Amino acid sequence: MKCRHCKLPLQHVFLDLGFAPPSNAYLNPADLHAPELYFPLKLHVCDSCWLVQTEDYARSDELFTKDYAYFSSTSSGWMQHAADYCDMISDRLHLDEESFVIEVASNDGYLLRNFVEAGVPCLGVEPTASTADAAEQLNIPVMREFFGQSLAENLVAEDKQADLILGNNVYAHVPDINDFTMGLKTALKPGGTITLEFPHLLNLIQLNQFDTVYHEHYSYLSLYSVQRIFERAGLVVYDVEQLPTHGGSLRVYGCHADAGFEVRAAVHAVLAAELAAGMRGLDVYLAFQPKADRVKNDLLSFLIEQKRSGKTVAAYGAAAKGNTLLNYAGVKPDLLPFVCDAAAAKQNKFMPGSHIPILAPEHIHDQKPDFILILPWNIADEVMEHNKAVNQWGGRFVTAVPHLQICE
Repeated sequence: MKCRHCKLPLQHVFLDLGFAPPSNAYLNPADLHAPELYFPLKLHVCDSCWLVQTEDYARSDELFTKDYAYFSSTSSGWMQHAADYCDMISDRLHLDEESFVIEVASNDGYLLRNFVEAGVPCLGVEPTASTADAAEQLNIPVMREFFGQSLAENLVAEDKQADLILGNNVYAHVPDINDFTMGLKTALKPGGTITLEFPHLLNLIQLNQFDTVYHEHYSYLSLYSVQRIFERAGLVVYDVEQLPTHGGSLRVYGCHADAGFEVRAAVHAVLAAELAAGMRGLDVYLAFQPKADRVKNDLLSFLIEQKRSGKTVAAYGAAAKGNTLLNYAGVKPDLLPFVCDAAAAKQNKFMPGSHIPILAPEHIHDQKPDFILILPWNIADEVMEHNKAVNQWGGRFVTAVPHLQICE
């Protein structure tokens, strides 16, 4: 296997989580009687450009299918994040009815709906039919394709270059990151801006967020590696923001290399922080596996202890990161009988690999478990706020990452 960016041979394993099914491949009842597709879930690190990447097995069309079950609008916090972004970027770039915005991986229209309401022309690019259908119901125009250089050339031919191209939590999801980045450059107007949000690899390492590793994430990104990828495509990272979303993300701002934008001090500060953390040396990567193992072992010990003592544990949030954690730990319904989720598209299905049933949130209040394991720990506060009634029967919330914690 070679690095997806610089094409040098990969010789170093960063993390090995064994074999697992795709984390968003939720199962219908009939699927439980059929074989389930598993892929290796292993990360390598390139000791040249420091891109961290999954092993080459799963294809994007096997992961992002027509019935893809992740709908961004399920989280009220994420909806507010999107609305705040649209207000901010519209002011910063002076977007109006004469502008044109493209969102790559527009999902169910959670973000572009704000531009539609503001009268800013926009286009979503979204290959999954389930989410594209939802976006079109909001009067958002959608191209149902994967984004890359070929699609960008078609957009140019249709006079659809953009003042703003944005992609939230998509840059890590593309198998050919060089082609995707060239597509961004091609579809961008000469004075336009690209913004990409993605989980910061520095946080994954420092906060032990190994459960954010799944097949849909082909790459795990530092600012340094993104800067290298942009430079090869003729783009420049001219600004960066550190965000609290998804356990700590970066929002990078890019432009054409000849656009003349000043590179802000924030870029140099984040690069310096990565360097100080050892992210351009192998030691920090090769020392990570035991940290993931500790989380797995602590979770299993907790679940077994509660079962032996007659306590009940349920889970909340059928998130991809939860599937990574449960499958690596080998958790099955005997230890965790159900998980509740607010997304109707996931309810009455089963978690991939573990086959734990997914139920509506009301089931928690019917069953009154002693503990509720919050799988999407990045929205733990939101989950606890929406489920305050759990306190009435003495129920308690638990998170497993970055370490096992009973929330007070």
